[in-house]
Amino acid sequence: MYPTIREPKQKRAKEKKERIIEAGWELISKNGYYSTNTAEIAKEAGVSTGIVYQYFQDKHDILMEAIDRHMDDVFFPMINVKNIKIDFNEYDTLMRRMLNKYIKNHNLSKVAHEEIIAMVHSDEEVAKKFYEKELETANSIKELLMFNGVEDNNLDEKVHIMMGMIDNVCHEVTYHRHKEINYDKMIDLVVDNIRNLFKNDF
Repeated sequence: MYPTIREPKQKRAKEKKERIIEAGWELISKNGYYSTNTAEIAKEAGVSTGIVYQYFQDKHDILMEAIDRHMDDVFFPMINVKNIKIDFNEYDTLMRRMLNKYIKNHNLSKVAHEEIIAMVHSDEEVAKKFYEKELETANSIKELLMFNGVEDNNLDEKVHIMMGMIDNVCHEVTYHRHKEINYDKMIDLVVDNIRNLFKNDF
């Protein structure tokens, strides 16, 4: 049976909980979820294992809190982009900047990214978070495009296709690294295809 989990009230206790979450994320990002244990997280955070179990049931509990804090930056950096005027004359520059940011984010937490994405297929709680964030991101991108005068012409479908292409090229560049593929050319093709996807909507 799990011990009673409590929410810290005092400043020092809150700081300890935050250290545990960040230590968990750092270790999982470096070593992977399945190669990280609660004792290692406690040591990294500078607390006892008993303190960890005052605030979390297990390392999965720590992971879920860490995902809440880091998901937007690492997995969904476009989620908070709203009400920004886009200069469509600078489309290619903007798209390449966005793609490079996604690729950089994938590389920053490569091990964690791989394992957490794998967990989407085996862990209901992780899958639910990603499903909700994907929808939230798609809606943010749709609202941003409409704010910039793009017509709502099958926009939901087009945004999801765009997200799929971006995600695919990020995984290809970060993880697969097929030696026969020119990744600069692949990025050019993705940028061109996204432009063509929306060419009648501006």
